[in-house]
Amino acid sequence: MSRRYLFFLSQDYSFAVLRPLQEAIIQRGDEVRWFLYGDEIDYTMLESDEKRIYSVDEILQYNPEAVFIPGNVAPSFIPGLKVKVFHGLPSDKQTNSGTIYHYIIRGVFDLYCTQGPDSTTMLKKLAIKHKTFHAHETGWPKLDPLFKMKQNHNREKPTIFFASTFSPKYTKARVLYPWVKKMIEKYDYRWYITLHPKMSKDVVDDYRSLESDRVKFLKPTQIYDGFIDSDLMLCDTSSIVFEYLVQLKPVVTFQYNNPRSVLINVEKLEDLEDTINNTLKNNPKKPEEIKECVNQYHPYYDGKSSHRVLQIVDEMLEGKHKPQKKKPLNLIRNLKLRKELNYWKFF
Repeated sequence: MSRRYLFFLSQDYSFAVLRPLQEAIIQRGDEVRWFLYGDEIDYTMLESDEKRIYSVDEILQYNPEAVFIPGNVAPSFIPGLKVKVFHGLPSDKQTNSGTIYHYIIRGVFDLYCTQGPDSTTMLKKLAIKHKTFHAHETGWPKLDPLFKMKQNHNREKPTIFFASTFSPKYTKARVLYPWVKKMIEKYDYRWYITLHPKMSKDVVDDYRSLESDRVKFLKPTQIYDGFIDSDLMLCDTSSIVFEYLVQLKPVVTFQYNNPRSVLINVEKLEDLEDTINNTLKNNPKKPEEIKECVNQYHPYYDGKSSHRVLQIVDEMLEGKHKPQKKKPLNLIRNLKLRKELNYWKFF
């Protein structure tokens, strides 16, 4: 008998995370439905052959066995094992108290699908501490297509992939805009540009104005095309740098928070141009050095992380790895979700 799965999402970045998982589900002969909500998601991004559910009542009727969530919240009032598949790789972004965002436990998930040894170690410790969820290393579904794509080694021009986060604490998009504009005008390079979906509209408009035959602005679902077709990444403090590094290509960062040695970090804007040009000519970071870092957060290069996610979900649905304690009630969080989803039935 086929299993029933639900994708629960409110942000555009979730499409790229969940579609490889959808492909694996369909290959198994199982079924999946999409539930999109909120005013921060582009509802037109759903493909015509992807089946959507429109209300909580429909979810209850569908009765999913597992719910896959890239975001941070999961309602307790819908059925199914709540599976956290993450919307990014582990990054160095921290709260004001010093907690890394990737490891904030909100008490709403039954299973955390970890991406590599560093996140597995931390989340297994947290699982022992909280006793309300299971953590299991699977790799990250979003990366599956990247490992199946053929790298472009025959570029006519040096090509730079530029990305920036939206967080006011970490973004350098505003500061870098005049610099990027100058570089585009000065050098015969090709550029791919992508910005976090939550980036301020005026910043997005500025960068979109740079589009030309040598500059392409990418949607979240297109970024791997830019990864494949570029020589290096330029970024600020964002987890997307770790997605790019799995190709063993160099990443130049500008004012990265607590930078790792594998990154080529620049603190002064006046040094950035020379660093980019020198890295394009002679990458100072060797592939084996980059791979050593990558193996700590995503050691899987087979493009089968989605299948590993489904395997551990199968095991939990069969009664294995059962957490010792029930999840907390999360009354306030669930009330907020009820209001957002306009669902007030309690029985």
